[in-house]
Amino acid sequence: MHRIFSALLIGLLLVPSMAFADRVVARVSISSQTMMVYHEGRLLFTWPVSTAKAGKITPAGTYEPEFLSRNHRSKRYNNAPMPWAIFYDGHYAIHGTDQIKRLGKPASHGCVRLHPDNAKILFKMVKAEGMENTRVVIVE
Repeated sequence: MHRIFSALLIGLLLVPSMAFADRVVARVSISSQTMMVYHEGRLLFTWPVSTAKAGKITPAGTYEPEFLSRNHRSKRYNNAPMPWAIFYDGHYAIHGTDQIKRLGKPASHGCVRLHPDNAKILFKMVKAEGMENTRVVIVE
């Protein structure tokens, strides 16, 4: 029984879109600083991201988006622009950044930063498919 459960759990981790039958899955790898975007189980995009810099944290886990904010400004960080924000765990969000040269390296206070063009694509996908049909998966 333990082997069956372990195999099932591994399958859920490797194929997140099939595990939850979600229409959109944004899978962020902290170690590779990349996001893979799936639609109905099919990989559509692989993009560089920036997650938390040293001393900060991007929490691992599986989340459902909580709210969307097209032109968000950070109340925590000097009104910093956070375009195309998809909030998924309280104050954590996937959002566009103006620090494009830092993508692919840890640089944020905990959010997942994307190129603004990519953030817009993902935002529109989530809006079209629904937050309830979207998962944000953050892995080490």
